[in-house]
Amino acid sequence: MSKRIVILGAGESGVGSAILAKKNGADVFVSDFGEIKENYKQKLNEYKITWEEKKHTENLILNADEIIKSPGIPEKVAIVQSAIKNGIPVISEIEYASRYTEAFKICITGSNGKTTTTMLIYHILKNAGLNIGLAGNVGKSWAQQVAEENFDYYVIELSSFQLDGMYDFKADIAILMNITPDHLDRYDGMQGYTDSKFRVIQNQEENDLFVYCADDEVTKQELTKREIKAKQLPFSLNQKFTEGAYLENETLKIKYKSNELIMSINELALKGQHNTYNSMAAGIAAQVLKIRKDDIRESLSNFHGVEHRLEFVLKVHGIEFINDSKATNVNSTWYALESTPKNIIWIAGGVDKGNDYSILEELVRKKVKAIICLGKDNEKIHKVFGETVETIIDVQSASEAVKTAYYLASKGDSVLLSPACASFDLFDNYEDRGIQFKQAVREL
Repeated sequence: MSKRIVILGAGESGVGSAILAKKNGADVFVSDFGEIKENYKQKLNEYKITWEEKKHTENLILNADEIIKSPGIPEKVAIVQSAIKNGIPVISEIEYASRYTEAFKICITGSNGKTTTTMLIYHILKNAGLNIGLAGNVGKSWAQQVAEENFDYYVIELSSFQLDGMYDFKADIAILMNITPDHLDRYDGMQGYTDSKFRVIQNQEENDLFVYCADDEVTKQELTKREIKAKQLPFSLNQKFTEGAYLENETLKIKYKSNELIMSINELALKGQHNTYNSMAAGIAAQVLKIRKDDIRESLSNFHGVEHRLEFVLKVHGIEFINDSKATNVNSTWYALESTPKNIIWIAGGVDKGNDYSILEELVRKKVKAIICLGKDNEKIHKVFGETVETIIDVQSASEAVKTAYYLASKGDSVLLSPACASFDLFDNYEDRGIQFKQAVREL
């Protein structure tokens, strides 16, 4: 008798999981409490997969042998709790897909920098000629790629929500960029979130690799509490290592076994301290995989960056517009404010995830000329920055935000969309927010 697999959520992750389950002979049912997008309905119908939308029918879900939950659905929702009470295993797409591939897996997580690092590693390895797929939080569903492609390597960006549903999964190279407060609305405090991030190294053995930032306070503290089996390769701007990556007099050094790659940081395509960390982590992964040094150097110097992450949009009458919609937490916004010249019109706000804005206060005092709040509930931003910044204006659309910023800005100023919040109050996701922002800038 075929196994019954129920998938909760019919987005990229859920539909990909459904295709893989169907291919492996399972009895598949997809349930989405919201409306399913037309392209995903077509795909489910094409594979003759049964689905429902705008509801969760309990008797069709709780008869599952296993449930694959999309990462956007919190564990506390009623149907997930019912499944757990009934002893039905609830896993992530990543856990499920890993059962059906022998490919080498490079997995990246962290509060900030994970998308850029993932894309950079993919860029290096693809340019070096490896047969490689891009998956997880970016690119196409990993489960669908496992079902339809035959890659030898995968670069996988993992959010904490994806990591939470992973049990037997193992990364060959695990990369942890940093851990700063984020998603505290979904975790029981900072330790719960930290434990989630450290799941990236679960099941690793001595011949696996753990790449991490030795300058990150939370990571350093956590390493003293845990037994790490994998070989550790740290990277730092302040310390030197016999193996790992570090800076010495504006020179980036990446060492692994007897190999050493040396490159001036001025040659790196990505500028700023946070991007040096991203380049270090990517460079270590490439060294481990024995990519030619010239290929690594070339890729690190010609990479174009990630959409919605400190993305230059346009200069209009001497006013620069920057799209950093991907900054959904305070720490990401700190990097954005730090790397943008002063006289900033800062567009912030959205769904607050338990944010502590205090780390931004000094930068805001020095650099921010006005704040535009783009969100349904902006009370906290007004409260924290009301005495620091004279002009704080509430708006309800990207178009209104851009027009207001343009009106407030002078030649030489920068308009920075860096929300420090999730986007779901006014937009589908951070991409939708960034796209609407860019469109509004082009319409000025």
